[in-house]
Amino acid sequence: MDSPRGRIYQMARVADGSIEVNPDYVEHMDLCLACRACETACPSGVHYGKLIEAARAQVRQHGKPSKVRRLTEWWLFGHVLRSPFLLSVAGWKLFLYRRLGLQWLVRALGLLKAFPRLDALERLTPASQPPFFFGKIGKVFPAHGRTKHHVALLAGCIANVSFARLNEATVRVLQRNGCEVTVPAGQGCCGALHVHAGLRDMGREQARQNIEALENGGFDAFVTNAAGCGSVLKEYPELFEGDEEWLARAATFSDKVKDVNEFLASIDLNRELAEIPVTVTYQDSCHLLHGQKVRDAPRVLLAAVPGLTFKELPFSEICCGSAGIYNVEHTDISMDLLDDKMRMAQSTGADTIVTANPGCMLQLQAGVERHKTGQRVLHVVELLDEAYRRAPKA
Repeated sequence: MDSPRGRIYQMARVADGSIEVNPDYVEHMDLCLACRACETACPSGVHYGKLIEAARAQVRQHGKPSKVRRLTEWWLFGHVLRSPFLLSVAGWKLFLYRRLGLQWLVRALGLLKAFPRLDALERLTPASQPPFFFGKIGKVFPAHGRTKHHVALLAGCIANVSFARLNEATVRVLQRNGCEVTVPAGQGCCGALHVHAGLRDMGREQARQNIEALENGGFDAFVTNAAGCGSVLKEYPELFEGDEEWLARAATFSDKVKDVNEFLASIDLNRELAEIPVTVTYQDSCHLLHGQKVRDAPRVLLAAVPGLTFKELPFSEICCGSAGIYNVEHTDISMDLLDDKMRMAQSTGADTIVTANPGCMLQLQAGVERHKTGQRVLHVVELLDEAYRRAPKA
């Protein structure tokens, strides 16, 4: 019942009224990673991701979540992820928690050891990176040299706080490649976490906000550096089935969405890169590989960096255990997957693990700390940025 086929069987039985949305059904739907590896493997091309998201939406409509879960969803999904102010407040609290030594004290004294789940969650909490990227939203960054492309950067939500340096690196790499980069005002959270959690109405609201903010800007592409976000951004039309006007607008919008790896690999890449003498292995992000069907682009970009030694990661296509908020809701299973992933990463002898999604980066960073490997964890675009910045100035 926890295989893709078993879950589809249960979905069909709920649809024809044979069974109700009961606790067993809810558990089987929640335990799915929604990594969509089954889509890649399926010879019939079944769109399982669409089915599991619809099933989770159905659970939210007909199930009876606990008061704690309802309150969490109301606060986190309904308010925090959609508010730059609340995200900034949370970011400053996280920053002070680490800067004032409270994190060190909590860990050194083992204050959370009596609460294993809470202890694991504390170690998965993302760092805060002031100054936050919110200050860049609404600005335009000119291309270096001749302008070849006009692109819009989708900055995300949590990324503005916890991956502000990644967003800045993305802007710089795009500029180096002849892009005028606009970070459009009015954009917001892409809605990916809402959709993955079955909160499709909230996801639909976020989709409308982003479509309205970007659709008339005359951009060649809408670029994202988060594979999980990109997968949902490309599937916005699925949120508007039955709404002819918004379906057409969503389809036009999604046609322009490009993962940053996908976009850079499709243009004439600036090869003025300094030598980076590192050994790198690459972890495929599930939503880039299985959701967006982008496999070669990150590897092409890594191959362009002089001095870099690339080692293919065994079973790179298998989920690292992050899976949106899966590592929060099912921490034990997530950590088992992460332990397997770290063993594979260590087997390559790589000193740097590279991936294409902030959620995967957090998970892999937790794995490095958990296994004491000392490896760096970077986004592909961060490694490119490093190579561009080290290159001699013309």
